[in-house]
Amino acid sequence: MNAQNKTKFDPITLEILWRRLVSIVDEADASVARTAFSSLLRDAHDYTCMFTDSRGQELVQGTFCTPGQAGAMALGVKKIINSIPLDQYKPGDVYIINDPWLLAGHLNDVCVLSPIFFKDKPVAFTACVFHHSDIGGRISSDNREVFEEGLFIPPVKLYDAGVLNQQVLDIIRWNVRTRDEVVGDIRSQVAANHVCAQKIIEMMEEERLDTLDDLADEIITRTEASMRSAIEAIPDGVYPYTGIIEGGKRKDITISLTVTVDGSDIAVDFTGTSSQVDWGVNVVYNFTYAYVFMAIKSAFDPDIPINEGAIRPIKMTAPEGTIVNCTFPAAVAARMQVGHFMTEMVFKALSAAAPDNIIAGSGGTPAQTNIMYGRRKSGKPWHTMIIRGGGLGAGSRMDGHHCAIFPANGANTPVEIFESDTPLLVKSRGLVTDSGGPGTMRGGIGRQMVIHIPKDEFGPQDPTTIAVQAGRYIYPPEGMFSGKPGTKAKFQKNNEDADPSGLTFCNAGDTIAFYSAGGGGYGDPLKRDPDAVKQDVLMGYVSAACAETEYGVAIDPDTLEIDVDRTRLLRGQS
Repeated sequence: MNAQNKTKFDPITLEILWRRLVSIVDEADASVARTAFSSLLRDAHDYTCMFTDSRGQELVQGTFCTPGQAGAMALGVKKIINSIPLDQYKPGDVYIINDPWLLAGHLNDVCVLSPIFFKDKPVAFTACVFHHSDIGGRISSDNREVFEEGLFIPPVKLYDAGVLNQQVLDIIRWNVRTRDEVVGDIRSQVAANHVCAQKIIEMMEEERLDTLDDLADEIITRTEASMRSAIEAIPDGVYPYTGIIEGGKRKDITISLTVTVDGSDIAVDFTGTSSQVDWGVNVVYNFTYAYVFMAIKSAFDPDIPINEGAIRPIKMTAPEGTIVNCTFPAAVAARMQVGHFMTEMVFKALSAAAPDNIIAGSGGTPAQTNIMYGRRKSGKPWHTMIIRGGGLGAGSRMDGHHCAIFPANGANTPVEIFESDTPLLVKSRGLVTDSGGPGTMRGGIGRQMVIHIPKDEFGPQDPTTIAVQAGRYIYPPEGMFSGKPGTKAKFQKNNEDADPSGLTFCNAGDTIAFYSAGGGGYGDPLKRDPDAVKQDVLMGYVSAACAETEYGVAIDPDTLEIDVDRTRLLRGQS
């Protein structure tokens, strides 16, 4: 269709249709919460739904999506769709893929993709990526190659014109530990795509649209203009930053990036970054881009719709073979241990240009991911994965939130769900006093979780295996502009510090403790409002001793009121 014959949309109609498109994806998203088997999906929401136009351009994603998946899908799904001629798709086709280099960076993120047909032609595609807690393999960050990490699925048909390919499902079933859960979650993905497709067809029928591409062009063009306007507000310039990510027992990782702002274009170059490594923290290009995009989008206009138009002004260069653009067959299972830091690194690079638009380091960067599995005394296998947040970094106008999973998006699994999914018991879970970095704005508070392995659920030959994918054990979240760092993370077995890398094997009677890091503070702590410090003490976020030593605020231990005279003395005021 040429430009003269394209359907036009007045602003009111366009807004109504846009809101309807969002509601369609959110309805597909809600279907997952009702049908998914895994608590990682059902409760922690580690999945993303989206759909594209007929050319594979992202049009809408779910309101509550995971940025690493969503940003990577915008690039990867388009490539997958266009790798197959449009006339070869058939109604009822469903593809399944988990190639890390095509999509979201590790084998656990499995994509189900479906063409949407209307009047006998493909008008759109719907896709969802679920983080399956089990995809087989050795679940550990110290794997050396992707071959160790589980089942690798290139783009294959799960359904061919509506007919299930049972052999594909059988291959998956026989390569995972908890078969019913994994297959159930795949069926949930198919259902989510079906919901999305049905609602789009209903909308096209009601609105008498023969194609979605004209509507997509209008939305994408307007989004690009809005994104460019937001970038133009950043002062032009070249903003370099070099940061270090802890390697634990291994060599630290150097991330070098330069952010260049030129009018309405922004480019991020990772030249000088460390080479890929022989353990599982390597990051594919798509995943790195996702969190670079997350930083720029969230800092400068979080309300702009996320689609192809928001992506176009942001370019990224990452040399092949570096840890942010690794090549096959690099181990990638724990890619978030590096990839989640990209948002923070871009923030730090842009801190001189836009100090009010960024936040300090966060204790939930990277997300604290724990995979636990084993067999009950009865011999039945069990497997679960939980994501734990830390304290969010403070900003120029706000304290950091507590227990935030940032920059990833997800939820902390409820204790009741965790205990119903596993034979383990949670002895305690709560906030850690004094973990938030002191500042004019205080960093968010970290959290602790203590898990007990009960003897009556396990036999002597039934160890529990725990894989920890996390960080902040050596370098705490940094503060900004004289703000101080939050506390470091800790991992303990039977009250003694344990090695968080690799696998930890536990027996009945053992206790495991996880401590998430606190967020970094923003600004000079001595400039924090004394009444805010007092409130922190009353809430248990800050101890009276810390209030005095870090904030210069004296709290009377009996009345819990501020000692005004001593506070003035501590702050050097006359």
